[in-house]
Amino acid sequence: MQTVHKKIAVSALVLGGLLMLDACSNDFLTRPPQGQYSPNSLSNNQGIEGILIGAYGMLDGQGIDGQDAWNNEVQNWVFGGLTSDDAYKGTDSGDQPEQSFLERYDFQATNGHIRNKWRGLYEGVARTNNVLDNLAEAKDITDARRKQIEAEAKFLRGYYHFEARKIFRYVPYIDEKTYDVADPNSTKIPNDKEIWPNIEADFQAAAAGLPETQAQPGRPTKWAALAHLGKTYMFQGFDVATGAPNAAKLQAAKTVLDQIVNSGKFSLMSNFSQNFDSDTRNNAESIFEVQYAKSASDDGAATAGMGLAHPYASPWGCCGFYQPSQNLVNAYKTDATGLPLLDTFNDVDVKNDQGVALEAAYTPYTGTLDPRLDWTVGRRGILYKDFKIHNSDFIRDQTYAGPYSPKKHVASKKNTLLGVGWQNLTANNYRLIRYASVLLWLAEAEVEVGSLSRARELVNLVRKRAANPADFVRKALPGDTRDAYTELNEPAANYVIAEYGAASPVFATKEAARKAVRFETRLEFAMEGHRFFDLVRWGIADQTLSAYLIKEGEKRTYLKTGRFTKGKNEYFPVPQQAIDNAFKSGAPTLIQNPAYK
Repeated sequence: MQTVHKKIAVSALVLGGLLMLDACSNDFLTRPPQGQYSPNSLSNNQGIEGILIGAYGMLDGQGIDGQDAWNNEVQNWVFGGLTSDDAYKGTDSGDQPEQSFLERYDFQATNGHIRNKWRGLYEGVARTNNVLDNLAEAKDITDARRKQIEAEAKFLRGYYHFEARKIFRYVPYIDEKTYDVADPNSTKIPNDKEIWPNIEADFQAAAAGLPETQAQPGRPTKWAALAHLGKTYMFQGFDVATGAPNAAKLQAAKTVLDQIVNSGKFSLMSNFSQNFDSDTRNNAESIFEVQYAKSASDDGAATAGMGLAHPYASPWGCCGFYQPSQNLVNAYKTDATGLPLLDTFNDVDVKNDQGVALEAAYTPYTGTLDPRLDWTVGRRGILYKDFKIHNSDFIRDQTYAGPYSPKKHVASKKNTLLGVGWQNLTANNYRLIRYASVLLWLAEAEVEVGSLSRARELVNLVRKRAANPADFVRKALPGDTRDAYTELNEPAANYVIAEYGAASPVFATKEAARKAVRFETRLEFAMEGHRFFDLVRWGIADQTLSAYLIKEGEKRTYLKTGRFTKGKNEYFPVPQQAIDNAFKSGAPTLIQNPAYK
């Protein structure tokens, strides 16, 4: 029987000395071959390694002609950030209007951002399957390397499918056995089955085949695969409609997450800020980190997907997107003992400079605050990284999007392309999963199927690190110009944070402990693109976001028209173009999410 080689069209790119392969999918799932390749053109060691790098390439959302990187950005600031209570779209009302529809939960199947997110994820799936298909035919690869390549590809395939499942709900699972070059309809797979089991299987296979350490940063390890497997279980841990816990999945997650913790391979960095510093990339807390670099001479490529989400002020000058909400800032208030205000945090706003003139005197909020606020949010009177003191000139339109700037993804002066091209390109990696993620997922599982005391201990590990006074943002005084400052050896604000005591009533009941763990998750991971998806998986998106829209609508008038519809807006619609391109024998193979029909 003649072997059919299922090649996907590729174009060679050289980046950092590695062969990058671009396999753009016209129908979102695969693409008919363009031209012919000899049987051995890809099915050899060099070809396999090249197309594997191409599969990694879709992690940063770049590499598809005619598609903006932020439509498919791995940090999910569009789909997981500005759709949550963490952030506004930002900038001004006329910029990227498709994002305004997302922010107000007016999701339509023709929205270009939604279309491109689907397209980018299934481009990643196609590239991983191309690796696995060609790997089966390769003859000049050692058994050990073959096993590891297969595991890396399955890890990536699991990741791309995981993202699709959590965003769209109704998605097909595509593997390397599906596509037949002689049948252009072969990848038109129905999206009428639950794909969580397939995702679990990919991460399980990856964990079995990956080493515990990798020589090259950015390649997954056994621990990265297990962390993603645990995350997959956590996303099945609660009923999205009711919030009811799924004990079996939470127990499965607890088993996997305990294995990671008990391995002793990871630890929290001493400083919270080290998770957002280019100088401390791939550190002891990083479990899986997407690699970026400032130039092709480094190990990767600069991130463009977050480029819009930089302050409007010099030296960035673009573009003012992804501005933190007042609701988020309020969440960092603490009581006199240093504990969060779980129920009353949003009753009174933290002072801001809305409408305060650029040159006017201003004293920041003097109440007690969690110090993580000023590593997460840029606000008036506080040093913004090592650039200058944040002021109203950082903001494009305060009346539209408020007075705050995002901060975590912005690199320091020494790690940006200052003076070279676009000022928003940095080598600031994205920590997709860090050890704090594992600790707080495990705390969630302990609340539901384990020990409340153990959950408190895990939360306290994270809070203890946040309380390190050596990591507090320092007070700064303005210099002769707004770009100059003098940094002082004292905290920039009234930082008061403490651990939960053994007798704390918060960890005396499951309901209170659940609320505390979820609140801690928000404080730790705010503006990292997770918040919307956390609210959905916990089954509380409707109540949280509906309350958010009512309160924030008093500050941002355009949010008054926003409406979160339970049973609908937890997921995004299947793109209409994907449905149109998936017709087979005159009928569609992809169905629309019933809530959007």
